[in-house]
Amino acid sequence: MSDVPGVPEGVRPPPTDPMKGARGVFAATLILEAIVVLLALLVLPRFGTGSTALGFGVVAGIAVAMILASGVQRRPWGLTAALVLQGALLVAALVFLSSLVVVAVVFILVWAVLFWMRREVARRMAAGTLPSQQQD
Repeated sequence: MSDVPGVPEGVRPPPTDPMKGARGVFAATLILEAIVVLLALLVLPRFGTGSTALGFGVVAGIAVAMILASGVQRRPWGLTAALVLQGALLVAALVFLSSLVVVAVVFILVWAVLFWMRREVARRMAAGTLPSQQQD
């Protein structure tokens, strides 16, 4: 009866794939994060210390990679790419722009919440307790 991955046999699958919506949220979060990082690059050198051309280039490259990664969130490895970029941003912030660490930590917390929400939806979908899986 159930051909949806993660939904056991005998459990009514949801009429629409809730993970599709989650992937949209992941892509939008990556775009938002890239915008915040690029805007921070314009402001932080005035207030922070130690910004170099190399650091600016590395962080800008990570922001561009976030924009590109937003387009591959439908792939099985899309979420992994997004999480790897979070680590890369934190490392780059620690090495090159210490003022950017706050932005990196805030977005790591955002991704932790998103990941928890995705896991919770998957758990509820497998248990058959999503509102869209309830019998009318």
